[in-house]
Amino acid sequence: MANPVQAPAFLNGSVFFGCPSAILRWAHPKCRSCFGKRLEFTRRRLFATRGARLYLRGDLVAVDRVKKSSIEYETGYLCEGKSENFPHIQTLKNFPKEELSGKVVMVRFDSSILLGEKLDKNSLAVSNALFTVQYLLATAEKVILVSDWKREVSSKLLDSQSVSDILSSLLRRKVVSLKCLSCGVPFKRELLEEADIFLLENLSGFRKEVANCPEFSELLSSEVDVFVNDSFSLSHRVLASTVGISRFSPACVAGFQFEESLRELKRVLNTDKRPYIAIIGGANIHGKAAALKRLVSECDGVVFVGMMSLQIMHALEYSIPSTLLEPGSSDAAVEVIQSARYRKIPIITPKDFWCINDSLGYQIEVIPAHRLGEGWVPVDLGPRSLYEMDSLLSSCKKVIWIGPVQFKSSHSSICTDGASQVAQIVDRLAQRNCEIAVVGNKACSTMIKESRSSASCSVIENASVVWEVLKGRKLPGLLALDRAFPFKIDWTMAYRNPAQPLVVDIGSGNGLFLFGMASRRKDQNFLGLEVNKKLVRRCLDGVRQSGIPNGFFIATNATSTFRSIVSSYPGEVVLVSIQCPNPDFNNPEQRWRMVNRTLVEAVVELLAYNGKVFLQSDIETVVLRMTDMFLRHSKGKLSIVRDGTTKSRQQGSWLHENPFGVRSDWEQHVLDRGDPMYRLMLCKSATS
Repeated sequence: MANPVQAPAFLNGSVFFGCPSAILRWAHPKCRSCFGKRLEFTRRRLFATRGARLYLRGDLVAVDRVKKSSIEYETGYLCEGKSENFPHIQTLKNFPKEELSGKVVMVRFDSSILLGEKLDKNSLAVSNALFTVQYLLATAEKVILVSDWKREVSSKLLDSQSVSDILSSLLRRKVVSLKCLSCGVPFKRELLEEADIFLLENLSGFRKEVANCPEFSELLSSEVDVFVNDSFSLSHRVLASTVGISRFSPACVAGFQFEESLRELKRVLNTDKRPYIAIIGGANIHGKAAALKRLVSECDGVVFVGMMSLQIMHALEYSIPSTLLEPGSSDAAVEVIQSARYRKIPIITPKDFWCINDSLGYQIEVIPAHRLGEGWVPVDLGPRSLYEMDSLLSSCKKVIWIGPVQFKSSHSSICTDGASQVAQIVDRLAQRNCEIAVVGNKACSTMIKESRSSASCSVIENASVVWEVLKGRKLPGLLALDRAFPFKIDWTMAYRNPAQPLVVDIGSGNGLFLFGMASRRKDQNFLGLEVNKKLVRRCLDGVRQSGIPNGFFIATNATSTFRSIVSSYPGEVVLVSIQCPNPDFNNPEQRWRMVNRTLVEAVVELLAYNGKVFLQSDIETVVLRMTDMFLRHSKGKLSIVRDGTTKSRQQGSWLHENPFGVRSDWEQHVLDRGDPMYRLMLCKSATS
């Protein structure tokens, strides 16, 4: 059976897999012409590669099956992430419950949701955040809560004890306050005996939290088996409690509130429904220029309100007082206008404003936009502006409202509240089945207050997260979570005979070990799991060019995805090898961290009886630590093997020769320079 073709085609920085025709079907009609020639070239190149490979192997019957597999693979990829290419994170909902049993779980919760002054227990955000903790209390052994909070959020938030009391009331469980971070000493499990749920100190008091300090991240993760991030509003920031901690936690997953917020973000960014109009408020057009050009490239029209509208109007040669202009805004405004003109979509700016004039005793009047230069300062949108907006939006199928309707004026309290009227316009659209997305604290609060259809709207209160994604940037808090392998693997397309015993090489590198093994042992299948995508692409190219029927590679973080990938394999897993993890001589202490409790338990569970685990490295302490992890968490099912016999735990009993006669590239490099390799073989006992 032929191996599937999964070579990526790169189009404008995005990665698409398989047959490009599905990309063309997915693209919006306005975008298809832009991709046409490049797609045709890519189609010819990919199918030429397939044809050459299949012809050389003579396996012509497999042509249709290979095409079908590639298209299905691609379709799943595009439908899930589309152009955003969000990572496929591990979620608490899909995390095996048995892996939570007996474990210590840390939850990074969102204080703005659970500790707000006006807490609505019936809101979806609060319900999801509470359910994350309650779910873990029912499945895990211990739960540790951690977050940051400020007095401005609620006058009740003083110290950890006061927050513990609030959380105890919400959860109806005693939450015990722990003070260990300020001491700089890792807490011990003995401290967790007095209760089931604990709260650490306020993270806002630690500079190392904002600096994403590795030492502080490791301190946070001490004794933690599973880390759950349930604070999506901070996913655009690099913090020790959201990003750094993932380096030291055996498993990192998204909580229910995080998962729901990510789903909302994907809905907000979806552009399937047309006409699609954006209402853009707020300020800082220079800092948001990339995001604005992205919106202009996707929308069928843009309505500017608030301070940003004045910068656009200035670029359109309106007379705007210099005090209302943002430094460095001119170039960004011109670029946005040029992008809109290139696409021939309308840019709508206010036609009039409610304004005040200091020289006239703060008199308030409706002033046309072209008269702003005569001493009038805008404080709100005028009636003509709102009427024109209502007319433009009347036939829309989707509207995104991002940013506040707010102007720079010390007298904004006397405005006529145009934001409420914008919310009413948007609410009427929602009642006509227009898809609505509202982004930003002020826009969301106004919409909730004025709307009768708010339940049907997508709401994201933290606009910073959305702006970052619109700028084309990745979210660090999202990338830090473990990625579960997102596709159902068709093993019949990966191997000619998927029933053969499987050998898995974790951290397969450039694949030399597996290529050598696959050519020697035709009776076994070989799978390489490697986090470096470039190396995996090269290995898959090598598989195609050589026509190997029993070799395959997957780009993934095997530490967290081993179980989800290997558990679906139809045959037995007879060998798992980990060779020279992280060959970085500057950081030898980090080499062993890829082997953790979660990985060990998955390997031991899926390994066939009498199956082997092969460990080797050029650094003795690395092998000793890996071996200790396997023996400690295998529940007595693994023991060390030497000279074909099973022995007790003798970590000094090294294998002098590579038992397979096939060396990895790093192993060969170490031996060439005359240094020793440290090897051990473990066996899963059939009687354990």
